[in-house]
Amino acid sequence: MTSPPTSPAAPARPSGQRSVALVTLGCARNEVDSEELAGRLASEGWLLVDDAAQADVAVVNTCGFVEQAKKDSIDALLEASDLKEDGRTQAVVAVGCLAERYGEQLASQLPEADAVLGFDSYADMSSHLSAILDGERPASHVPSDRRRLLPLSPARRQEGASAVAVPGHGTPEALEVREPESVAIDGPVPEHLSGLRQAGPGRSVVRARLDDRPWAPLKIASGCDRRCAFCAIPMFRGAFVSRRPSDVLAEARWLGERGVEEIFLVSENSTSYGKDLGDLRLLETMLPELAGVDGIERVRVSYLQPAEIRPDLLDVMAGTPGVVPYFDISFQHASAPLLRRMRRFGGKDAFLDLVEQVRRRAPLAGIRSNVIVGFPGETEQDVVELEEFLTAARLDVVGVFGYSDEDGTEAETHDGKLPEQVVAERLARVGSLVEQLDDQRAEERVGETVEVLVEEVDDDEGVTGRAAHQGPDVDGVTLLRQAPGERVPAVGDLVTARVVGTEGIDLVAEHA
Repeated sequence: MTSPPTSPAAPARPSGQRSVALVTLGCARNEVDSEELAGRLASEGWLLVDDAAQADVAVVNTCGFVEQAKKDSIDALLEASDLKEDGRTQAVVAVGCLAERYGEQLASQLPEADAVLGFDSYADMSSHLSAILDGERPASHVPSDRRRLLPLSPARRQEGASAVAVPGHGTPEALEVREPESVAIDGPVPEHLSGLRQAGPGRSVVRARLDDRPWAPLKIASGCDRRCAFCAIPMFRGAFVSRRPSDVLAEARWLGERGVEEIFLVSENSTSYGKDLGDLRLLETMLPELAGVDGIERVRVSYLQPAEIRPDLLDVMAGTPGVVPYFDISFQHASAPLLRRMRRFGGKDAFLDLVEQVRRRAPLAGIRSNVIVGFPGETEQDVVELEEFLTAARLDVVGVFGYSDEDGTEAETHDGKLPEQVVAERLARVGSLVEQLDDQRAEERVGETVEVLVEEVDDDEGVTGRAAHQGPDVDGVTLLRQAPGERVPAVGDLVTARVVGTEGIDLVAEHA
């Protein structure tokens, strides 16, 4: 998540050029959407700045996934709105999943926001922001079920996809990306907010980097066709749509040219990639091409559905140089009866077999997942079966969530709802088990040789990076110890190291 805006003394206002800051909450998919918005706005002459307090407009890209994410998004909007009192900021605009999902309702409950805009506004965001600064207040977004915007048949979706707003997919033909002007704004414009260029002859990338990290998310698809009873995402993100491989590869090259060494392929369901393009094996075909892009050292795939994982995909992910053996598998639970009630497939034995298939191909692979406890109808035996699976599977990281009703989902209407206290107790119980298991799994890696992508070098904290089995933000980090007189690596270096200890799920390593 991008840090909330801060409020230093307001700088002198530049003449002629309006400025915008994007504050991003939620997942890596939202980060891609923010960088696409930044690219669009930069192409229209807006100055991109890091700090909302130094921007004419703060655009807050919200998350609408679970209750805590919604609260965080509202808090960020309120923080940005406070800047209008004594800072440079003149307007605060809500976009993203919370804005798309609730629209007018959010606007009525949050008058501090000057506008609440949905995905359909992204292509013309510059005009909307200009109008807001000129004193207009655009009509708030009216939510709808975005699954209905595209044909039910995946084979027909690409025909209509160009007429539907799909954040993060870009419309290169619509923009000519320009270099931002030099503007005195209380210090230089950060290097990562300049240098916006076309990706190559005949193909543009509608994106501007909003940070200078050595990794970046890259969206390969949006939306989801699954009907998990607990999930509202398909309603506000829409039906599953793949990006064309040529666009994905062009953006990967663009990122590689800008110092990105690891690309993190994101979507709501990566195992469905290509089904609407007539080839469900497109991911297997595209991964080696992505790994061969100049400048890209590591390719990481996220969000695999266990029911859709194919042996060929496992082979490619485990055996392609440059594609890290990292498997982000959405198990959600391990009790077969409860999974059916969730409208999902599988169970403890099938999932353990899948874990074994991964480790047979890549013994040191990283495997992570998320699980939900307290789903309506969950029994004590269901919880025990989940605990047995987690203990046997030895996953690297597991996120544990307590069930809560989500507006408009099937599970909201289920009987068998558990008391909040029972859900909280199961969340604490399984969470405690997972913490122990994750720590044990990290300890099992002591003695391994790992390749660490350096992400931070700090005089006090030392050198921090991620090994191949560690995904961004949520899977722990590797702390690199320096021997006396040893050269301190720079951000972006790939360092071969040996694991010598752990701090929780974090690894401690020394140069090999």
